[in-house]
Amino acid sequence: MSTIAKKQGFAATLWDYLTTVDHKKIAILYLVAGGIFFLMGGLEAMLIRIQLAVPNNDFVSAGMYNELITMHGTTMIFLAAMPLLFAFMNAIVPLQIGARDVAFPFLNSLGFWLFFFGGLFLNLSWFLGGAPDAGWTSYASLSLASEGHGIDFYVLGLQVSGFGTLIGGINFLVTIINMRAPGMTYMRMPLFTWTTFVACALILFAFPPLTIGIFMLMFDRLFGANFFNVAAGGNTIIWEHFFWIFGHPEVYILVLPAFGIFSEIFSTFSRKRLFGYSSMVFATVLIGFLGFMVWAHHMFTTGMGPIANAIFAVATMAIAVPTGIKIFNWILTMWGGSIKFTVPMIYAIAFIPSFVAGGVTGVMQASAPVDYQFHDSYFIVAHFHYVIVGGVVFALLAGTHFYWPKMFGTMLSEKLGKITFWFFFIGFHLTFFIQHFLGLMGMPRRIWTFLPGQGLETGNMISSVGAAFMAVGVIVLLINVVVTSVKNVRVGNDPWEDGRTLEWAISSPPPFYNFKQTPLVRGLDPLWLEKMEGRTELTPAEPIGDIHMPNNSFVPFVISLGLFIACFGAMYQVDDKAWAIPVLIAGMAVTLGAMFYRSVKDDHGYHIHKEDLLDDADKGGKA
Repeated sequence: MSTIAKKQGFAATLWDYLTTVDHKKIAILYLVAGGIFFLMGGLEAMLIRIQLAVPNNDFVSAGMYNELITMHGTTMIFLAAMPLLFAFMNAIVPLQIGARDVAFPFLNSLGFWLFFFGGLFLNLSWFLGGAPDAGWTSYASLSLASEGHGIDFYVLGLQVSGFGTLIGGINFLVTIINMRAPGMTYMRMPLFTWTTFVACALILFAFPPLTIGIFMLMFDRLFGANFFNVAAGGNTIIWEHFFWIFGHPEVYILVLPAFGIFSEIFSTFSRKRLFGYSSMVFATVLIGFLGFMVWAHHMFTTGMGPIANAIFAVATMAIAVPTGIKIFNWILTMWGGSIKFTVPMIYAIAFIPSFVAGGVTGVMQASAPVDYQFHDSYFIVAHFHYVIVGGVVFALLAGTHFYWPKMFGTMLSEKLGKITFWFFFIGFHLTFFIQHFLGLMGMPRRIWTFLPGQGLETGNMISSVGAAFMAVGVIVLLINVVVTSVKNVRVGNDPWEDGRTLEWAISSPPPFYNFKQTPLVRGLDPLWLEKMEGRTELTPAEPIGDIHMPNNSFVPFVISLGLFIACFGAMYQVDDKAWAIPVLIAGMAVTLGAMFYRSVKDDHGYHIHKEDLLDDADKGGKA
């Protein structure tokens, strides 16, 4: 089989992406799907801010507003931020550890398609009778009382999508533990790999509580169980525990890979080794550990009592310590460095004060008496947007500019990138800084409209103008992507010139087998070590030999499609639709049939022969 890529028609390319098990192509699928969901979540946010721009506005109805805030939060957390981070994990982590692929390429594909079909099912609610309307947390007292099928779309869509995320997390844990190149000890792993590792460990332990909670809610809604129905002996507070045992680690599942991206950027563009590498690693692990001990700070007002509140307050304050260690280490990495103000670097520098502001308001809320005043006010909205946008979205935008050349072989425009940055940065602070004060003035969360004369007009108008600024920034980014793709100016292995880790040692984009020879890692920042010793290529750990690769497979798509079909049957059987049960059975038959086919079919993959590798190297595919 020739290793030289051939030009393909659209149909062949589409089939290639539908069946691919290559982590780099799956990264592109995550990037595209997550990007589309990000735009949808952003559109929902714009509609929310238009509604709240002036008092007594009737731009959308109260019911539609509840659907918008629910879908905005759910989409941004589950369908945009997580898959976009998975895009970078897929694109970069196997390269950083010197692996040829992830541990389970088939499961990698299955994880994506489950996420995609779950997200598609959830968003079809807009066209099939109304979206979920109980808030992104879907508290049981509200979600059980919600009419129509909106919440059913929520529970079934997130159930399917969550399985995909859980599969992806397990896959990366096994990959990082088992597939590191010779010499890459745990304490030589790049920070992005470390943060991915800890985030995936959090996924492993945090997603099952969400799965259980949604499963119970699904049985309450679809089959008349009474887990959360107080009138029948259920308990709605149990839903809150299940949700937040997942929900707080979820913040760190998002923020830790963002920290990893920024760690790579600070080190690269300061032309310095990351300051305090060991302490950064331990801080990452400690954040992951403490992240499971703070969930009930979301529930200070539910009547747990002073002892429980005090314990969770102390744990919440404690988690600020390892985060502070990271902040100081990033600043000290820049200290005395030869800083290049590229687009990724200005995002990284802007991230520090933005994220610290979110962290400070978080520590304020750690005090239970203070939280009683802030709870369910716009102060909370401001806090978590400073953490999620100021931390995670900034990292996604920085990572997009930083890793785009490695993923696609072309550089995004620095000029357009800086225009995006300033619109987004100014718009972000305009939108959310003022919301702290709106909250302190008594503006509740999830409010549909407000009256004139309450002192809320100016703050809400400023916030809405800021949202428009952010929207302009995102539009400029899309223009940047289109212009870059049309120009298609190719770049080399290390387009930033200061790459320190293994991914910058191979061609951009990488060959589908990643490394012609598995590299030998001789220390932290292995590529930088080779550069310092005057070498242009990595030291190989093995002679050139045949490489075993997995075959593409259409089965993950079919498994996910079957569950997608079955969800409609499960949902509509409540309405006694004659076709619902047959559709449920048919969908499950498709899924189980595809799983059976996968289990009995021998798929040994194929080999790339040594001669083809040598041939490919001569034509520019050096590893």
